[in-house]
Amino acid sequence: MRVGVTLILWCGTVFFTIAADAAVNLKLGNAAGGLTLTAVGGNYTAAFGNMNGLGVGTPTAGLTVINLPNGSLYYTPYQLSVTGGLAGTDSAYVTAYLTVNFVHTAALVLESCPSTSGCNASGNYSAMSTNVLAQTMVVPRPGMSKNTPTNAGIAIFLPDNNGASAYTGSTDIAVITFTAFKNSDNSIIDSTTLTLNSNTVQDAVQLQLATATSGLVVTPAGDYSMDFGNVNALGIGPGAGLTTSAQAGGIVYSTPYNLLPAFSAFNSTTASVEVCVSTTFTHSAILWLEDSATGSSGTFSNISTACGAATSLVGSAANRSTITRYLGLFVSNVNGATAFNGTDIATLTFTLTVP
Repeated sequence: MRVGVTLILWCGTVFFTIAADAAVNLKLGNAAGGLTLTAVGGNYTAAFGNMNGLGVGTPTAGLTVINLPNGSLYYTPYQLSVTGGLAGTDSAYVTAYLTVNFVHTAALVLESCPSTSGCNASGNYSAMSTNVLAQTMVVPRPGMSKNTPTNAGIAIFLPDNNGASAYTGSTDIAVITFTAFKNSDNSIIDSTTLTLNSNTVQDAVQLQLATATSGLVVTPAGDYSMDFGNVNALGIGPGAGLTTSAQAGGIVYSTPYNLLPAFSAFNSTTASVEVCVSTTFTHSAILWLEDSATGSSGTFSNISTACGAATSLVGSAANRSTITRYLGLFVSNVNGATAFNGTDIATLTFTLTVP
């Protein structure tokens, strides 16, 4: 049996309770491809599972994650329907509000998408109301007909949340109350709740490389690649994106490139980035890799070939910052028996560390 619903009448400060229809008239359900909603009596539960502010990893089945410049949005479609308490010629509209909000509101933001939107883009979603007197419209008027399921969307937005308010864990829950009204006279048909539990916020780190303005193309794949093309110890005919500068014993071919560090749910608001040559050129006496913060002649220094003592690139990188560095390829002008012509490959390993 259904319990009564609360009607708030503003006349001084007096609260009245009126009885709703005894039947379960407002139902939630699973939309195609969406998260599973489990019925518990006349109410519902769902679990968003593992999430993080960078949107990396595989989301819980039924969830879709959208990566945003300031966090990630995990969303799912779901169904609403009115099965009773409504005349065949009438329709019902539905509102919702958070009766229990997340405790860690800086780390989790519950958002809603109305049935009139596609609910498959971040712009379709907005924060759900926590105010019973100004509820979020889920199925706008004129609403839906009896026994006609309608899809809407629900999401949890995880902003980049580093510093003192950072949170990781699975103890936070939220409870949404949905209420269906008759379109004809605004009377309440029924209400139900959806409890979101087992919502696990994880920390996450990500370091990406990208092409810098006027630099060589950085090609993403399983790893990243960069092609210096044909080089020589006289600096003749450098390829597009390359600059040459003289250095004792040869020539440095250099290019700018971008480091893109990102991290979420850490107490620290800065990170460090290091690099090492994890696989040296076969002809390491002729070719080696160097680094510079400015790209100017004379500022390049060798990148460490010992990953246990990697070369520091930046000691206090901000989340989602763009850091431009210059990668130099030194070509020795040695002649004689040790001279080399041909193709060679080296591998750099970059490491992002968040305290």
